[in-house]
Amino acid sequence: MKRSGLFVATLTLALSVLAACGNNANNAAPSASQPAASAGQGALEKIKASGKLRIGTEGTYAPFTFHDASGKLTGFDVEIAEEVCKRLGVAPEFIETQWDGIMAGLEAKRFDTIFNEVTIREDRKEKYALSDPYITSRAVLLVRDDNNDIKKLADLKGKKSAQSLTSDLAEIAKANGAEIVGVDGFNQAIDLLTSGRVDATINDNLSFLDLKKQKPDIKVKSVDEAPGTSRSAALFLKGNDDLVQAVNQAIAAMILDGTHLSISEKYFGADVSK
Repeated sequence: MKRSGLFVATLTLALSVLAACGNNANNAAPSASQPAASAGQGALEKIKASGKLRIGTEGTYAPFTFHDASGKLTGFDVEIAEEVCKRLGVAPEFIETQWDGIMAGLEAKRFDTIFNEVTIREDRKEKYALSDPYITSRAVLLVRDDNNDIKKLADLKGKKSAQSLTSDLAEIAKANGAEIVGVDGFNQAIDLLTSGRVDATINDNLSFLDLKKQKPDIKVKSVDEAPGTSRSAALFLKGNDDLVQAVNQAIAAMILDGTHLSISEKYFGADVSK
């Protein structure tokens, strides 16, 4: 009886160990570099667990996101994003991507958000989640100083306009009959314009003001502007409500305590929050 009882106990213990091993095989422990997300863990909690916020940005769109003389990534959007991260208690990780592929990068989850003067539009609101706006601007029509044929947006009909293909600025140019010449960003658009390879570009008035500040002798002028103003926000995948709410709280606090104004004045000499 004692021998039989020992056998049963041993068999029971062996089966328990096998069951435990089977459970471990199906639930492998996460690596140390990628903290495990508990069931139902929100986007904000995951980001705080990782210690970083991955941010998609161009790096070629002064003064919003560009490289300074030393090669460092900087700009208005970059500093706003850095301050947001500081208030969230995480480190920023910028992932530079051309504009025409930046939203695809977000959808592929290469980054968690986009800070790149993304204009708030109805089609984007339907597809993505957006933060509260942190920039207000308007679109202006730029031509060379010696161009007397283009004086208003309607004059773009049949003319070549340098635009990022998927931007809302390209849509304005198309609506006015322009032939679109695709570019990677503002700097390339200006290069094509000043070299005479295009007739115009529609771009952000804040970028134009910065251009004139950096290169006061550049032979480019603003001749018209699109009606109304545009507002820009950070872009997220839908379903990341807790992360969007935290970013909104950080932006509101920055505006309230004057941090946003300080960054605005550094790049534009004015308050661009409204």
